[in-house]
Amino acid sequence: MGKTRSSRVFVGVGTAMALMAAMAVSVSGHDYGDALRKSILFFEGQRSGKLPPSQRMTWRKDSGLRDGAQIGVDLVGGYYDAGDNVKFNFPMAFSTTMLAWSVVEFRGPMGPDLPHALDAIRWATDYFLKATSVPGIVFAQVGEPYGDHNCWERPEDMDTPRTPYAVSAQFPGSEVSAEIAAALAAASLAFKHDDRPYSRQLLNRAKTVFEFADKYKGSYNDHLGPSVCPFYCDFSGYVDELLWAASWLYKATKAPKYWNYVVDNRHYLNYYNLKTFYSVPFVGGSFAEFGWDTKHAGINVLSSKVVLKNNNYTDNFVVNSDKFVCSVLPESPTKYVSYSPGGLLVKPGGSNLQHATALSFLLVVYARYLNSTNQVIQCGDVKATPDRLIQLARGQVDYILGSNPKNMSYMVGYGGKFPQKIHHRGSSLPSLDQHPQRIGCKDGAPYFASSGPNPNQLTGAVVGGPNIQDWYDDSRVDIAHSEPTTYINAPLVGVLAFFNK
Repeated sequence: MGKTRSSRVFVGVGTAMALMAAMAVSVSGHDYGDALRKSILFFEGQRSGKLPPSQRMTWRKDSGLRDGAQIGVDLVGGYYDAGDNVKFNFPMAFSTTMLAWSVVEFRGPMGPDLPHALDAIRWATDYFLKATSVPGIVFAQVGEPYGDHNCWERPEDMDTPRTPYAVSAQFPGSEVSAEIAAALAAASLAFKHDDRPYSRQLLNRAKTVFEFADKYKGSYNDHLGPSVCPFYCDFSGYVDELLWAASWLYKATKAPKYWNYVVDNRHYLNYYNLKTFYSVPFVGGSFAEFGWDTKHAGINVLSSKVVLKNNNYTDNFVVNSDKFVCSVLPESPTKYVSYSPGGLLVKPGGSNLQHATALSFLLVVYARYLNSTNQVIQCGDVKATPDRLIQLARGQVDYILGSNPKNMSYMVGYGGKFPQKIHHRGSSLPSLDQHPQRIGCKDGAPYFASSGPNPNQLTGAVVGGPNIQDWYDDSRVDIAHSEPTTYINAPLVGVLAFFNK
């Protein structure tokens, strides 16, 4: 039996029954390899820029070829974040970090899909090298969001302003800069065995961008204002991104200064004030939060590997990682999340599957770390083994892939029943192959309002998902539930790779 970090190790009969009833081991027979291939393919549908000959999602064509030209900077490339045509670098960088972490942890099970995963990372990091190429400036976004969101047009046709937005020493944006640094550092590890010169280039740039983010502290909310809010406001502050970046730089370099930075500044994470999103208050401690905005749980899990190796089971990184697990475990007395009747993890706000995928990723990664040191977690009177964490994550993945009350996959193109009318401009409008004539800003409105399925299949896209009652209305008007995003898919890539054994 593994060690515990509590003297209360007895599991009562009632608790044990609740544990067994909460979420049975899935024997759904899902094809995780097929889902993995499609989850990576999705990123080709989100590409901006000049598409390569290897492009597999062929209904997509070149777009955004003059991004940055108006200011004499090449900002071509990168990803559209969701169903629109703006390049929001903050969530793009988080998605890139998660893709890279997926490769770092699970490159083996990716098998023949590993080169495609690396291509997906490189498409973003090539762009981030451009976005950080001007000394003293980090580009945070390309595309005027209000004009873009007022149109329903293909990225290949877009004629809305492609305004570049940047942060600088005078107008800092530590969260977006540090998240880009984290993405570059994590990606340097992903490419370490495949392209050493590129890996070194990414790591050197990560160091420079982190220094910039740390030296010129401030939030891009204050300096880019309505250009980034309400789209991707930073609600949790920028300190978590600075620690997240430093954690990745330590993992990539083993330089003590980065580890010392994380340890010396982690107390700031305890002052995280929970905020209200779209009039919905978020419940839970900072240790329980992880996503494109808040990195707290990710920092703790990533850093826990270091202290667990040293048999330091009482370090705050480990304690807070345990508290994170207890905050999502269905049978835990300190559970902060909700579960639908069908077993889906639910948190307030839109695009709920971002929580199911990101938190499941942390569960499987932390389970691996615990297994390596023969540890279990104590949540009050409930004991959580690494296998239980994996079981919970598998339940979330299987739900997404179709083991749910609607018997519906929420990944486009996977299974026999999946969303047909997703909120996505390129998918919902005829491709250039079908309709070579330009479709103007408002000319796409009839396609948006159509009750028919999207003409182009965005294979691998995972939508926002059902509500807390397991209900999903397949409607592109229902943005919160029908829109896919890169930050839903990116953590899922790693989880699917883990189960693809």
